[in-house]
Amino acid sequence: MTLDVEKIRSDFPILNRKIGEAPLVYLDNAATSQKPCQVIEALTDYYSRYNANVHRGVHTMSVEATEAFEAARTKVAKFIGAPNPESVIWTRNISEAINLVAYSWGDANLSAGDEIVATVMEHHSDIVPWQQLALRTGAELKLIPRTEGGRLDMEAASSMISPRTKIVAAVHMSSVLGTINDVKALGKLAHDNGALILVDAAQSAPHMPVNVEDLDCDFLGFSAHKMLGPTGIGVLYGKRELLEAMPPWMFGGDMILTVSYEDASWNDLPYKFEAGTPNIADAIATGAAVDYLSELGMENVRAHEVDLTAYALECFAELEQVKIMGPLDNADRGGIISFTHDTLHPHDLGTALDRMGIAIRTGHHCAMPLVRSYDVVAAARASFYIYNTPSEVDALIAGIKETERYFLK
Repeated sequence: MTLDVEKIRSDFPILNRKIGEAPLVYLDNAATSQKPCQVIEALTDYYSRYNANVHRGVHTMSVEATEAFEAARTKVAKFIGAPNPESVIWTRNISEAINLVAYSWGDANLSAGDEIVATVMEHHSDIVPWQQLALRTGAELKLIPRTEGGRLDMEAASSMISPRTKIVAAVHMSSVLGTINDVKALGKLAHDNGALILVDAAQSAPHMPVNVEDLDCDFLGFSAHKMLGPTGIGVLYGKRELLEAMPPWMFGGDMILTVSYEDASWNDLPYKFEAGTPNIADAIATGAAVDYLSELGMENVRAHEVDLTAYALECFAELEQVKIMGPLDNADRGGIISFTHDTLHPHDLGTALDRMGIAIRTGHHCAMPLVRSYDVVAAARASFYIYNTPSEVDALIAGIKETERYFLK
């Protein structure tokens, strides 16, 4: 099924706004996505009709809130193919999800002489927690290199993942290069060596089908705000037997089973990892975002972005002074195009495009080591989603050409 993009766009009120006199062209979806009316209404509905705490009351509104909160967890579990909702932990974002694993599982299972293997493509959220875990435990952090073409060096990966490896952490889709990594193959390498794998699905879960059982990943995380949901909430999936064995890393209300003045015992999954009043409204709204994407069909979401990215890559080829970071073809690539200009600084380009109503990202994209490996300190980035159109790609290309004429005349 081809997405009806005009119908989709009508669900996003923010797309009607202007920046100055120019209509908004929003191409910063890798940073955060826009929200449809259905998600906004889910938030409003909770706060206006049944705002109450969950798991703590027998009154009508508490029961309604609890049912909606847990229904959203079930929707997320189905969305990623998790075998049960108890394996889905609500977090603030994927950063918290990764830190949860690094502290809870990592501190309990790593020691001097062990190895953590990540990739050079990781977002800061999936490299700094492992750096700190290595410092705390004496383990060694190793990084799988990239090829000149912007893909992961799988030959190097097969030699680096060894019986000393305890966990492999890998981004599914690079937020800089758009590269879709073969995390299933990395997982097999990890498992063949007795290690676990954690998958950063922040950029993949919103844009393509993701099934944790097919990937056979041990942990997987993502943030709702990149997939039409609200900010401030994310998900950690973990295999149940691993989560059962892991100690809690935060303590407080609802994560306890019993408490005395001397000691405490812990609640069942998933609540063992959800201390205190949770982000109820945003969890419910995340369920609405999952409903929206599920109705579209993630295969259709992916197909739309494949076509749009292919068109964009063709258009970028017209720009003689622009260099694309990452794969230049559309195979195993997401809708993210980071680029540099021979003459224009990315921040100048981003500012000029903003005055035309075109929103892109500039900087190191929270992947400073990766961007600097291209011998630049910053890059511009355009990233696409379900509501973007070929005419918006045309506007971006025309905007870059107009900026060249202004600065280089």
